[in-house]
Amino acid sequence: MVPCWNHGNITRSKAEELLSRTGKDGSFLVRASESVSRAYALCVLYRNCVYTYRILPNEDDKFTVQASEGVPVRFFTKLDQLIEFYKKENMGLVTHLQYPVPLEEDDACDEPEEETEGILSPPELPPRNIHLSAGPCEAKEVPVSNDNPRATEVSRPSLSETLFQRLQTMDTSGLPEEHLKAIQDYLSTQLTLDSDFVKSGSCSLPHLKKLTALLCKELYGEVTRTLPTLESLQRLFDQQLSPSLRPRPQVPGEANPINMVAKLSQLTSLLSSIEDKVKALLHEGPESSHWRSLIPPVTFEVKSESLGIPQKLQLKVDVESGKLIIKKSKDGSEDKFYSHKKILQLIKSQKFLNKLVILVETEKEKTLRKEYVFADSKKREGFCQLLQQMKNKHSEQPEPDMITIFIGTWNMGNAPPPKKITSWFLSKGQGKTRDDSADYIPHDIYVIGTQEDPLGEKEWLEILKHSLQEITSMTFKTVAIHTLWNIRIAVLAKPEHENRISHVCTNNVKTGIANTLGNKGAVGVSFMFNGTSLGFVNSHLTSGSEKKLRRNQNYMNILRFLALGDKKLSSFNITHRFTHLFWLGDLNYRVELPTWEAEAIIQKIKQQQYADLLAHDQLLMERKEQKVFLHFEEEEITFAPTYRFERLTRDKYAYTKQKATGMKYNLPSWCDRVLWKSYPLVHVVCQSYGSTSDIMTSDHSPVFATFEAGVTSQFVSKNGPGTVDSQGQIEFLRCYATLKTKSQTKFYLEFHSSCLESFVKSQEGENEEGSEGELVVKFGETLPKLKPIISDPEYLLDQHILISIKSSDSDESYGEGCIALRLEATETQLPIYTPLTHHGEMMGHFRGEIKLQTSQGKKREKLYDFVKTERDESSVPKSLKSLTSQDPMKQWEPANRVPPCSGSSITEIINPNYMGVGAFNYMKQTPSPDQQPTAWSYDQPLKDSSLGPGRGESPPTPPSQPPLSPKKFSSSTATRGPCLRTQEPRPGDVGKSAGEPLPPEDPQLTKPEMFENPLYGSVSAFPKPAPRKEQESPKMLRKEPPPCPDPGILSPSILLSKAQEAEGSKGTGKPAPAPTPFLSPTPRLRSFTCSSSTAEGRPPGGDKGSPGKSKAPAGSQVPVPAKRPIKPSRSELSQQPPAQRPPLPVKSPAVLHLQHSRGRDYRDNAELPHLAKHRLEDAPPGRAAMQ
Repeated sequence: MVPCWNHGNITRSKAEELLSRTGKDGSFLVRASESVSRAYALCVLYRNCVYTYRILPNEDDKFTVQASEGVPVRFFTKLDQLIEFYKKENMGLVTHLQYPVPLEEDDACDEPEEETEGILSPPELPPRNIHLSAGPCEAKEVPVSNDNPRATEVSRPSLSETLFQRLQTMDTSGLPEEHLKAIQDYLSTQLTLDSDFVKSGSCSLPHLKKLTALLCKELYGEVTRTLPTLESLQRLFDQQLSPSLRPRPQVPGEANPINMVAKLSQLTSLLSSIEDKVKALLHEGPESSHWRSLIPPVTFEVKSESLGIPQKLQLKVDVESGKLIIKKSKDGSEDKFYSHKKILQLIKSQKFLNKLVILVETEKEKTLRKEYVFADSKKREGFCQLLQQMKNKHSEQPEPDMITIFIGTWNMGNAPPPKKITSWFLSKGQGKTRDDSADYIPHDIYVIGTQEDPLGEKEWLEILKHSLQEITSMTFKTVAIHTLWNIRIAVLAKPEHENRISHVCTNNVKTGIANTLGNKGAVGVSFMFNGTSLGFVNSHLTSGSEKKLRRNQNYMNILRFLALGDKKLSSFNITHRFTHLFWLGDLNYRVELPTWEAEAIIQKIKQQQYADLLAHDQLLMERKEQKVFLHFEEEEITFAPTYRFERLTRDKYAYTKQKATGMKYNLPSWCDRVLWKSYPLVHVVCQSYGSTSDIMTSDHSPVFATFEAGVTSQFVSKNGPGTVDSQGQIEFLRCYATLKTKSQTKFYLEFHSSCLESFVKSQEGENEEGSEGELVVKFGETLPKLKPIISDPEYLLDQHILISIKSSDSDESYGEGCIALRLEATETQLPIYTPLTHHGEMMGHFRGEIKLQTSQGKKREKLYDFVKTERDESSVPKSLKSLTSQDPMKQWEPANRVPPCSGSSITEIINPNYMGVGAFNYMKQTPSPDQQPTAWSYDQPLKDSSLGPGRGESPPTPPSQPPLSPKKFSSSTATRGPCLRTQEPRPGDVGKSAGEPLPPEDPQLTKPEMFENPLYGSVSAFPKPAPRKEQESPKMLRKEPPPCPDPGILSPSILLSKAQEAEGSKGTGKPAPAPTPFLSPTPRLRSFTCSSSTAEGRPPGGDKGSPGKSKAPAGSQVPVPAKRPIKPSRSELSQQPPAQRPPLPVKSPAVLHLQHSRGRDYRDNAELPHLAKHRLEDAPPGRAAMQ
């Protein structure tokens, strides 16, 4: 029997909490050590402080305590003996052991789950009789519908033209001229003849056979001459191996038989494969989805203005040839075209989500600005994605800066899948979906997580590859597949990335009954993509509406014990080991409402009124309280609950289930989710998030999410391997950590990074008592200077430093954080900040200054900087309150820089990347609880908005208000912001009153004019306080230049109405922060369907109270006043009656608080502070939580 004082694998913070509760000197417990395997930690309470001693085993498995110096070492064979010995006084401990702290009663004990249904052992053999796919003809018997709306957009060339175009893009320099001519002749004349044979039902391809015979003429002669020799040799060896003769050993020769057999086998299979592919192609015709990898030209109908007169134009995007063609009519001739090199920038409007500006270079090397209006925002986004694909395809860069990742999760319900599941991989269905034009762009990586999967790994892989080949015509490579019972994760990648992927690792954690059964748990895969680490976790957590706490514990166990990534980062859990971490699965969190409201819930779902239901979503509530998924992000949910449906239909939820113990209720819930967490200041945007509507074999619907993620190349040092570049240096100054702990010990820091040759350890810091029982550890000027292996800024500015603060007595980590080196200036001391977390819990904060020294060089623009966002001219300061107060989860996003009133352009391009910045005059004084140093961090505390950012962990979706940039205003920097990703959110902010009412002074916000929604179409009324797009795209918030304020009265870093300032001051209990001339970090801009402006719901003219709307600064790039009178509204552009589409779901303030997670995209930023994330003044409740 386990002694009551042995608490096993509880965390250090939990042990401190249990001891503090007792309040008695001499209280003690034993837990497993977090730093040494097979070791223990003895925790003792004395004078309200916790002292920790390591219990180490020796080679003979005897235990000894690391006590104070001068105490003789004693060995014990059992832990019980050791504890009994140290119950005596004066044995070397701070005090003798007196009161054992017993184990807590676990209310989420190992009871069988509601849906376990006796599955207490792994399936012996999964069924193998699943019909995988039909034959080549059956699988493609569904023709492309003529009424397909996309058919009118896409110019489909003939089969011969398509093949000719593909042949021209291939490298044929090594082919014999006569062979190339024969292939061209076949494509031009004989291909159509073979097509007629196929259409008549014949399986013969006579002209293809003639072509292959001609191409293999010399090979055929050589094989014909060689085969008799090989046959004779075979007979010869057969005679030698007969019983009457002794076999003679073969004499090794230059011709390796194994290689010869492999080549011949490869040749025969290649010939067979070519014939099969040609048959399939001729059978399906040129419209086959298999040819989507060769992206066909796509035409978009847009409106443009010429001399104030609107006109319709056709924009034709030809990705393969790298051209953008402009035509006045669809069937007319080309008016103009621009090559990919001449297309300089795409600039999205924030105010009108269907408006786009294209910057092109003319023949005279002048920049021309062209403005177009698309049918809706999804068309605009599809156009941008195709142009981005064109730039990527024709880029001169050898390695990609950005990849797209598909994430899918599906609880299969122990039933085989239907024959067709391609809608899942095309992100079709409900929610935030992709435009049809994006179907032709395959993702770089596909990650598919399944639960209750009845198939074998081989069968499932065949289904996945067949489905992906059907929509991309590519045969994807398997990166990894890993299974725990019926929980599985599969990762596939484009063939071209095969050599870019390395260090593949898989692992699993069981969280079933007693944490020993694999019916619940997680599987994970991690790998390196060039220089970027990627991690993926698929989990199936405990089921049952009432098992919320058990699910939380499942998450913590997975976080602690899932072993993925670099083993050198063992002191960091998986949330800090990867540049991008994606967590998917059936998380089983439910909608927490009474069962008698089931029918009311169904009605709300039918009316797409998801806001009220999401306010009771357990996962959102637990995240808001910082109990799970700390600093993770999730895209806003705009699709129906994915569980529990009646099988074979998506029209009815089966929310009751008869059990032996009585009726069981499973209210419709969003059980299946995708979340992510990335390092600060890296590019990541969620492009889609939804569920399918046509895959109905399970009681769950598959969920999809697609991401655009920045990656780095494997940078090669110019100095060669093994040398350290002496020009580079990373220096930390005046740093200190604030820890929530009662431990009495000394602390030191460890610095880890891929840019360092090995980790670096600091000297011990000096402890001081902080406020509210916190411990402040100051390191002053004693921290070591870090020497990066490469000092080139193109490499170094993409790196991150992981920080761990550890105790000297046990070497256990008390908190970990991440600092980005993407600094606005080098050779200058800049403030930094990162929250410190440990095992998914908030542990404290790390602040200080950093000085980065690099070699000479220039950081190049990344390919994903091609698409940016433009500040629109009109904005209403009053909208700040309604916008930010509704979404506390975004409050951690940095506020935008405010340009000086003089000379500032109304229409400015916001690109926070790699900009030069002036001197960084930051506050030198030690920050108080209300005035802390700023930095980029995941979880910047809600503090005085006058302080500026440094560099630290970016907060994902949870709430946290990062400090503002302390940079002084200057005309050179006013128009651009730092490439901010947000710092880690502080869940305390998310805790802001979910039901906070709208301020009475903003009645016009309650019913804004509704523009067309890319997901649901036009609607006539919008019952929520602020437009959905405003809430979901923090990065695309816009501002207008404010009138020049008195520097002594109003801080240019934030614009608030008097009522808002009063409320903010009242909420904090302190006067509004003193104005300071500092710039604030720019918030990230969201992806297309989520981007909007605060004034989106108003007419283009803006609000009456909008200062500066009437005039544009002299430096404005576009003569706005001339265009304003004829600028069409969004509703006019949609050209579709609102009544023809379903209503947009209503979102309550609580949901807007919770739906915080947004894709972080530091390249696009809105720069006006009044549109920044939730400010401190707006959210007093969250502040207390974060302290």
